[in-house]
Amino acid sequence: MSQIKNYISIAIMLISMTVFSQKTISNDPELLQNSIDYHISQSQTELESFNYYKAQKNLDEALSLAEQSDNKKSIGVIYAIKGKLQLIIDDNDKAIKSLTKAIEVQRIINDNLNLGKSYKILGDVYAAKKDFNQALDYYKSAKSKFEEESLNADLADVLLSEGKTYFKLKNYKKSRDIIEQSLALAKKEDFLKIQADALVSHSLVHTKLNNNEKALIYAHEGVKLAKDNNFTIIINEGYLSLSEIYNNIQDYKSSRDYLSSYVKLTDSLANIKRANYSKDQETQYLLNDAEEKYGKVVKELEKAEDDNSLSTLISILSVALITILSLLTLSLYKNNNIRLKTNNMLHKKNGELIIAKEKAELASKTKANFLSTVTHELRTPLYAVTGLSNMLLEENPKPEQIQHLKSLKFSGDYLLTFINDILQINKIEANKVDIEPEPFNLKKKINNIILALTNSAQDNNVKLHLEYDKDLPENFIADQLKISQILINLIGNSIKFTKDGDIWIRIYKIEEEGKVYTLRFEVEDNGIGISQEKQDNMFESFSQGSIQINRKYGGTGLGLSIVKGLIDILKGKIYVKSELDKGTTFYFEIPLEYTSIEEAKEVKTTYFSGNASDLDLTNVKILVVEDNKINQMITKKILTKMSLKCDIIDNGEDAVEMIKANKYDIVLMDIHMPGISGIEATKIVRSFDKEQIIFALTAVTIEDKMHEFEEAGFTDIIPKPFKQEEFEKKLYNALASKNNTSTTT
Repeated sequence: MSQIKNYISIAIMLISMTVFSQKTISNDPELLQNSIDYHISQSQTELESFNYYKAQKNLDEALSLAEQSDNKKSIGVIYAIKGKLQLIIDDNDKAIKSLTKAIEVQRIINDNLNLGKSYKILGDVYAAKKDFNQALDYYKSAKSKFEEESLNADLADVLLSEGKTYFKLKNYKKSRDIIEQSLALAKKEDFLKIQADALVSHSLVHTKLNNNEKALIYAHEGVKLAKDNNFTIIINEGYLSLSEIYNNIQDYKSSRDYLSSYVKLTDSLANIKRANYSKDQETQYLLNDAEEKYGKVVKELEKAEDDNSLSTLISILSVALITILSLLTLSLYKNNNIRLKTNNMLHKKNGELIIAKEKAELASKTKANFLSTVTHELRTPLYAVTGLSNMLLEENPKPEQIQHLKSLKFSGDYLLTFINDILQINKIEANKVDIEPEPFNLKKKINNIILALTNSAQDNNVKLHLEYDKDLPENFIADQLKISQILINLIGNSIKFTKDGDIWIRIYKIEEEGKVYTLRFEVEDNGIGISQEKQDNMFESFSQGSIQINRKYGGTGLGLSIVKGLIDILKGKIYVKSELDKGTTFYFEIPLEYTSIEEAKEVKTTYFSGNASDLDLTNVKILVVEDNKINQMITKKILTKMSLKCDIIDNGEDAVEMIKANKYDIVLMDIHMPGISGIEATKIVRSFDKEQIIFALTAVTIEDKMHEFEEAGFTDIIPKPFKQEEFEKKLYNALASKNNTSTTT
């Protein structure tokens, strides 16, 4: 009987120790966090080894502990890893739900580091679902977070994923540019795996761009790096890329050899995955667990074999065990019910949010398509308005008609500016404005802007003054086009509202960190000024001082909104201080990267700068492909004035046949025509003539469409309605370039 009491005492002690240890962990935040971190770490190790069920079990245990301690940061990380696991096993819908939970938590606690990683994985999920545009949106969000937190490894990784997505969208030039950024960052920071992956991806892009020589170099370099570091999956992708490249250059033996290596390695990887993961994995795990527990029970029974009171002991322990299990089962049942209700509610809310998000995205796309269509329909007749008014002004009109024609020309130009401003605002709001940094001379750029605006200033009897800090370098790397747009808008605005006065443009440094200078640009005038009431909303679209000011000074009210949007894109800030009848000062601050004089390169002009009379235009023939009769007449008249002969065709099919049958120096191709479009016609021409100069005459200016023109093979783009001077210079430039090529040959 004493032995029975001893056994009962031991059993109670063991149960007490178990309960005590659980309470100790739950009461000690450090131990609890260590346990959470351990399970998260184990899950990631199991994930890399294809042990998905064990990874899931570790995540569930980590989540239980994290929820117990209300550790929101860990909860966000766990749901993100769950999403990654669900992506790997092709359960994309569950992955989206898990990642949505992760993002919700990380947004609330401002965990930008892990929020960026969740955006990246969510982008991967949408890429797997072939929703590439949605994937790009999430990659851009991730990129923004990684840049804020200076996470270069994650930034290089998401740039690579973004580049691969553009590759799948067949936008190969964009893909090349972004993968180059990823590769440069990976090399700089010595991220070997990303570097190897980027090299192989780069080889695929260059294959599509018909640059097989470069593609071969990148593929071999990527495979070598992957082999040196045992990156098996990247080695396999490299073999496939090399097989395709060698096939393109007709080295069929090498192509076959690499394809054979790819197939063998693919089979090997599949066998490893099958060995580590099967449909019975969960069952096997449970069997192993049961076997382990059974072994423990057997050992305990063996120890008690010699005891005469074994059956009594077992009965007592059984009753105790059943009681404990009943209490645990009841507790688990209640907890599961509460969790199930909470999860159902969360899933319902998440579903509603996803639907609302999709509706918003659809509305945004509809708006962009509407603007594209309306813009084209407006710009096409504007081509006739501006073209005809220019012609009539040049054809010796009657004195009493000159003012009317000038008014007509002014109205056409104003309407065109208004359309362009709306498009610019649309691009900024849709986050479709890319930064294109390049070396340039800042002081020279500002002087050129002032020179271009001098005539407008003189009309108002305004003097422009430049104050450039003498200690400030002149050469920087930045998006000079956007800086020019900002300054032209601000200086132009000051000229408009200043009569018989002065405008000062000042540039000086306010901060320097390494090669990055934060510069302040000031545009000060002594014009009419702005009331405090109007200053509060002056950077909003269609905001102007008053209806009277609008009538007197003109303008659409979009200029300052565009300026604010561009400065935000350049990661800067803009301010204004003003007083009625005393003047206004706009000042903005943006970061620019300094570069040495030797590195700075001037942008070469694309326009013809020589004398048109030096060109031999005697036998030059131009084909105009345009379905609009008025536009045909205007274009022909401009070409005749330039002493150029032309044929006119009104559809794409006939244009292709004319190019096959005749030799034209330049083809001016409209985009929207009955039958096949100008893009399709150009693609056909490129199949038999790679050298033909083809200009796209288009009213489409939405940037999303521009890559289509490049892929079709257009030499250049002339947007309608065009300025006659620009049109002439582009044509002369093309003819001069062709003459130089012929002479060299």
